[in-house]
Amino acid sequence: MNYAQRFLIKPGSKVKLSNIDPHFKDAHVSKKDALKLIELNKLRLRALQELLYAEHKRSLLICLQAIDTGGKDGIIRHVISAMNPQGCNVASFKPPTSLEHDHDFLWRAHRDMPIKGNVTVFNRSHYEDVLVVRIHDLVPKSVWSKRYEQINEMEKYFSANDTHIVKFFLHISKDEQLKRFKERLDDPSKHWKISESDYTDRAQWDNYRKEFEDMLSKCSTEHAPWYVIPANHKWFRDLAVSQILVEYMEGLHMDFPEPSVNIGHIVKTYYVAKK
Repeated sequence: MNYAQRFLIKPGSKVKLSNIDPHFKDAHVSKKDALKLIELNKLRLRALQELLYAEHKRSLLICLQAIDTGGKDGIIRHVISAMNPQGCNVASFKPPTSLEHDHDFLWRAHRDMPIKGNVTVFNRSHYEDVLVVRIHDLVPKSVWSKRYEQINEMEKYFSANDTHIVKFFLHISKDEQLKRFKERLDDPSKHWKISESDYTDRAQWDNYRKEFEDMLSKCSTEHAPWYVIPANHKWFRDLAVSQILVEYMEGLHMDFPEPSVNIGHIVKTYYVAKK
């Protein structure tokens, strides 16, 4: 199955999350086989990242968005962890600090963009400023309604300057979220993850879904596509994301740079020194 083609939100399309099954999994791949494929994809990702780092011509931004417990940390743990941390970092978008409040809403996204040769993962992202701010009425509609186009323009600018952008929305059901909340309650090692807002925000489920739909519909572009990944099955989520990333990075057709020294001379010097 071509996961990139199946889960891509085509630019200009109208998204209805109720039409996308969060419980979907590839009928042709068992969980056992998927786990093997994920490990192979991780090996490939590691090699592709090394190419990106060595080539030093472009960068890659991976955006992860989801409702609470959707699996952003899981993707970082089980897929992104394959990459060498020397050339990969994670930026988390928490409530803005006073310094961030004193800048425009895209400032922190600009600040954390990857440098050439590197991969950066946004755990949540600049899209929080068309999600949380709407739910909690932090800014008026006259402000947040303009932000979709501002985000598109920012992503277009970075794309034109050799930052490739891939965005994943991890799609889970309301029942699955409640199940994962219970798992946190039952596991003392996960109690630190629990917050009051986890449960109060569930009352806003339908509103969040509408906002996610607007985000996906208005901001999936040719240069910065959104993929909606069915994420009730964690193993399938990891398989789909890892496969899409591998195919995307392979499509960059990267090459190792030419050596900066005369290799023949270095080899000759080595063997002389060895004697």
